Amino acid sequence: MKIEDLRPALGAKKRRKIVGRGPGSGHGKTSTRGHKGQMSRTGKGTTPGFEGGQMPLIRKMPKRGFNKLPKKGFHIVNLGDLATLKKETSITPEVLKEKGIINGRVAFLKVLGGGEISVPVNIKAHAFSKTALEKVKGVGGKCELIKS
Repeated sequence: MKIEDLRPALGAKKRRKIVGRGPGSGHGKTSTRGHKGQMSRTGKGTTPGFEGGQMPLIRKMPKRGFNKLPKKGFHIVNLGDLATLKKETSITPEVLKEKGIINGRVAFLKVLGGGEISVPVNIKAHAFSKTALEKVKGVGGKCELIKS
C-alpha cells in the first residue's frame, strides 16, 4: 500500500448541501425552508428559552436564595504614596482627592503598609492594615478610624 492509494472510508466524506441555486438543484425556490411560518423568514429563529408562546420554564420556577448586595469598594493607598505629601500633617480622604492620589467617589479608604514613611503624620481613614499601623506609630504619627 502506498500513500497515494489511501482514501477516506465510504460515507465519511459528504457533499455540502447547496441551496438557492434554481429548481434543477432540488434545493431552489424556498431553499429547503418550506412555505410560510416563522422558520421560513429571514432573521428566523427565537431567543434561548422561548417555548412557542407557552410560559417558559425559567419563568415558572420559584425564585430561591438570597442575592447579597455588592461589596462597598475600598480605595487602597500605600504608605509610600502618602510619603509624597510631606507638607501635610493631617491626611484625610478629602486631602487625597485634592492631590489626585484617589479619584472619583470613594466609599471607604484603606491604608496599607507598602513603602516607607519618615515624617509623623495624622492619618484619617476607614481601615488600616497591621503593618501600616505599626509603621505610622513607629514614626510617631497617629491613625484615626473614620466611622461610617
